[in-house]
Amino acid sequence: MIELLIVVAIILIIAAIAIPNLLRARISANESSAASIVRTLNTAEVSYVTAYPSVGYSAAMTELGAAGANPCVPSSGSACLIDDTLATTGSTSGKSGYLFKEVGAAGAGGGTGNGTYVVSATPSAKGSSGVNSFCSIEDAVVRKDSAGVTATYGSCPGLPSLGK
Repeated sequence: MIELLIVVAIILIIAAIAIPNLLRARISANESSAASIVRTLNTAEVSYVTAYPSVGYSAAMTELGAAGANPCVPSSGSACLIDDTLATTGSTSGKSGYLFKEVGAAGAGGGTGNGTYVVSATPSAKGSSGVNSFCSIEDAVVRKDSAGVTATYGSCPGLPSLGK
């Protein structure tokens, strides 16, 4: 009986050491995935503005997806550039522990269409699904914020860069 208690104690000690490392690894993987999705959204925005120059950048992430169409027929309302699941549920249920948001707006130049956009990725459960939030604007540089808050267009340019 004592031998069994010693074995259980050893297993508990090993678990106490391993579980925090496992959680940190999951957070790191979620953050890598979020930064990658922000890069994907940047690429989709560049493709969108190239395909639909009169519209400018998309007004919402749903315009970058397929809008539920199968097969997808590209248009300014459903450009078929990103996964439709991300496009339709990325801001509500998220992906890989992060919630994603993309908003296009009229640029300072006053021309037709959306001249700017901001993409943000925010942890759905700060501390357990992720620690940092990520954002990007039309310069396509992914920036991180260790406060883990949703970035707006005005707050994103001042954040530190992770590189292109």
